[in-house]
Amino acid sequence: MREVVARVVPDAEETISYGMPAFKGPGRFFVSYAAWQRHCSIYPLIDEFLAEHRDALDGYGRTKGSLHFTPERPLPDRLIEELALAEVARAQERNRY
Repeated sequence: MREVVARVVPDAEETISYGMPAFKGPGRFFVSYAAWQRHCSIYPLIDEFLAEHRDALDGYGRTKGSLHFTPERPLPDRLIEELALAEVARAQERNRY
C-alpha cells in the first residue's frame, strides 16, 4: 500500500497521524493505514468514494470512515490509487494540500 500511494502521489510526505502511518501534503494528511489483529484498514473512506466504487468494494469490511481488508484479500492497487488521488483532490479543494 505504501509503495502504491508513494508512486501516485510522489510529492507526499510520509508521517505518523493518530499513531498510524500516513501520507500528507502541506498541513494535513490525506490517507493513512494500519494493521490490526483481524484486518488491515485504510482511512478515510468517504461516502462519495464508496458510492463510486460500490461494486469493486463489495465484500470488503468497513466502518463509517475506513475500509477493511486482509492479507488474503488485499485491496487492488487500482483502488488504492483511486482512493489516494480522490483524497488529494478533496484536500486541494479545501486548500489544504
